[in-house]
Amino acid sequence: RHAAMSFRVVRTSKFRHVFGKEHKRDLCYDGIRISRNAWDSTFTSVNSKFIAVVLEAQGGGAFLVLNMENTGRVDLNAPKVCGHTAAVLDLQFCPYNDHVIASCGEDCNVMVWEIPEGGMTENISNPIVKLEGHQRRVGIVQWHPSSENVLFSAGFDYMIMMWDVGTGSCMKEIAVHSDTIYSMSWNWDGSLFATTSKDKRVRIIDPRKGEVVAEGAGHVGTKASRVTWCGTSNMLFTTGFSKMSERQYSVWDPSDLTKPLKTEMIDTSSGVLF
Repeated sequence: RHAAMSFRVVRTSKFRHVFGKEHKRDLCYDGIRISRNAWDSTFTSVNSKFIAVVLEAQGGGAFLVLNMENTGRVDLNAPKVCGHTAAVLDLQFCPYNDHVIASCGEDCNVMVWEIPEGGMTENISNPIVKLEGHQRRVGIVQWHPSSENVLFSAGFDYMIMMWDVGTGSCMKEIAVHSDTIYSMSWNWDGSLFATTSKDKRVRIIDPRKGEVVAEGAGHVGTKASRVTWCGTSNMLFTTGFSKMSERQYSVWDPSDLTKPLKTEMIDTSSGVLF
C-alpha cells in the first residue's frame, strides 16, 4: 500500500484573495512611461495638488509632474523636470510647500525643484538648489517632518546626509551603515528615524547625535525590506522576505528591537512590498 502524502505548495493566507479595483480609464493617468530601473522604489510622490512620476528616459533622468485633476491620457511631449544627468531613483514633495519637490539619482546629486503655480507648462532643467556630497548614487530622499528646509538623503556610499536647503550646505553626515540602505522612515515628531539595510538589520537613529540608539535583526530574506514608523502609535511596521522567499510583515516596539511583536507571512509573490 502506498502511503498518502499531503503537502501544500502555497501556504494559506487571509490576504491571498484580496485585490484592488482600479478606477475607470478616464479617471486614471494613462500613457506614462514609468521608470524600469531595478532600484526598489515607488518612483512616485503625491500631494494635494500634484502627482510626480519618474520616467524611463534615455541619456539622463527625468520625471513628470501632473496636476491632480489632469486625468486621462498623458501627452508624450508633456513638460518634464529633466535636470539629472542619470536615472532618477527617488523623489518627494515638500510637506511645507506643495510646489517644492526633491529628487535624487544615479548622478550622485540631490536636487530641489520649484513647480510653477498652476502646474508645468514647459520643461524645467535648472533646480533651485543642487546638493552635492555623495560619492555614489543616491537612492533615498526624505524631508524632515517637523523642521522646514531640512532634507535627508541616503546613498550607495552608505552615508545619510542632512542638508540645509536654504543654504545648500550639508549640516551632518551620518555614517552608521556598512551596506546598502533600503529605506528610512521618521517618527511623528522627527526626533528619530528608522532604517532597513542590506545587512538585514533594523536600526533606529538619532539624527542630532548621528548615533544608533536601537538595533535588531530584521527580515532574513535576501530581497529588500522596508520600514515605516506608524505615527503617534509609536510602532514600527516592516515588510520583507523569509528564508523561503515568502513575503512577510512584522510589527516592532521601537524601545526593544531584539524581536518583533508580531510576524506574519503574506504570500509567495516576488515583488517588494511598500
